[in-house]
Amino acid sequence: MKLNSYLENWLERIIDGFFAVWPQPYPGRTRLQQCKIISHRGECDNQTVFENTLPAFDKARDAGVWGLEFDIRWTRDLYPVVIHDADLKRVFKLDLKVGDLKLETLKSRCPQAPLLTDVLQKYGRKLHLMVEIKAEPYPDPERQNQILKQCFADLKPQIDYHLISLAPQMLDLITFVPASTCMPIAMWNVSRFSRLALERNLRGLAGHYLLLNNSILARHRDSGQKVGTGYPRSKNCLFREVNRGVEWIFSNNAAELQAMVRHLVESDA
Repeated sequence: MKLNSYLENWLERIIDGFFAVWPQPYPGRTRLQQCKIISHRGECDNQTVFENTLPAFDKARDAGVWGLEFDIRWTRDLYPVVIHDADLKRVFKLDLKVGDLKLETLKSRCPQAPLLTDVLQKYGRKLHLMVEIKAEPYPDPERQNQILKQCFADLKPQIDYHLISLAPQMLDLITFVPASTCMPIAMWNVSRFSRLALERNLRGLAGHYLLLNNSILARHRDSGQKVGTGYPRSKNCLFREVNRGVEWIFSNNAAELQAMVRHLVESDA
């Protein structure tokens, strides 16, 4: 792992710790009921349950979360599969690159990795799906769009799913759905990605809760767009995002937050 990843993780822990102890007003029962919590790669520990796998998604579904976030990549023979990294080393301890493998080889070496169609068939219309398009070569964009169109044929864009990406140029390659289905994810480049989303009439903007300030939220809200933030871990941080009117809340602790919300709503009945 690169040094900057360690520094980012360290910084995120400090930020999360600060927002965990910063008291926030109770949002009220109605707002909590309407809160849309999205499980980031499913509920997993990458030891007994692995990210972006059906068991991780099952745990999120059983916890009652509103949505799932997951990533898609392409095999060498152009099958979309649900995997975050370009290789299988970090999660599955296999020194194999997804893009170098045909589907048959991938499934024989790593049966836990699901096909996109497996995930859509099992969770489509049951959970809202936030599908991240990873930055990687698209050797045949026209064919790949046709494949994606077939995969998503039974689902309605915006209603059942959105497409998101850290690399907006990848969204330019997606032509099987309207641009209003797509949303960039900002890291440190919030202003540029915000302008891009507004200029191209995309669905909105996603990014870290600290970096998407209230003026950015208001700008997108006034333009009829939505905003999603990640990754609240605590009650106070969740309350802050709900009070700010954030539409989608991505979390690595989605099941825990959903259980807390359910308890608060039931207690406030």
